[in-house]
Amino acid sequence: MSDSLNSPEAPRTAADERWHRPGVSVRHTRPKGEPRFPDGPQADPAGSHFERRIRSFQPRRSRVTAGQADALQRLWPTWGLDIDGQQVLDLAELFGDDRPVVLEIGFGMGEATAQMAAADPDTNILAVDVHTPGQGNLLALAERGGLSNVRVANGDAIILLREMLTPDALAGLRVYFPDPWPKKRHHKRRLIQPEFLSLAATRLRPGAVLHCATDWEPYAEQMLEVLDAHPDFENTRPGGGFAPRPGFRPLTRFEGQGLDKGHVVNDLLFRRVQHR
Repeated sequence: MSDSLNSPEAPRTAADERWHRPGVSVRHTRPKGEPRFPDGPQADPAGSHFERRIRSFQPRRSRVTAGQADALQRLWPTWGLDIDGQQVLDLAELFGDDRPVVLEIGFGMGEATAQMAAADPDTNILAVDVHTPGQGNLLALAERGGLSNVRVANGDAIILLREMLTPDALAGLRVYFPDPWPKKRHHKRRLIQPEFLSLAATRLRPGAVLHCATDWEPYAEQMLEVLDAHPDFENTRPGGGFAPRPGFRPLTRFEGQGLDKGHVVNDLLFRRVQHR
């Protein structure tokens, strides 16, 4: 844990106390142009520095609780990262050690991420999302659990992979329950496409595992098809096909709700093959 997390806090005003009431949503009026969290994640960290393209994600605007806002304000400067595409990351410097790093794209509210980080302290997790309440929640969970092996990134994972990570930087990649974009005209927005796999392969070291999971069966079939066809990946499951949920991936609340509705969850674990 950073010493900065334990430094004395300035006296709180009456307005501050309103922010820190347990379970209270933060919805205060701020002047136009003022950032939502001055010391927290930026609204659009990459700005207009990069070409416009079809994105696989859509930012969700929802209420931030007082606890999440408090975590964002206090912990973001230490454990947060805005994906601006303007620097190449030194992951050892970011985490303060040289343990292997797994990238997780889309962590929701962060409960599963925190559980995996606690269960495997020898692996660092760089967790990316654009959902502000989830970012605050994961930071709070990391602090509460003393999880020094978690960093939270805000922004476009494609820009992170392409502009900010070096070749062979990652020991693994996790994409759990990405937006399935169910309408046919939106299938081009799905993340798991050949172009994405080619980019990811350049950042995954040989032997690293790409682990995907989805409860949308048509998307699962597409994932399996494009992964089977990609020359940089091989299925870890003997005989091919989908894999059983591995023990290290927690059963999330969202997943449990889907299973209760009769959804089928499919896991795919593919290994990065040796460089050609």
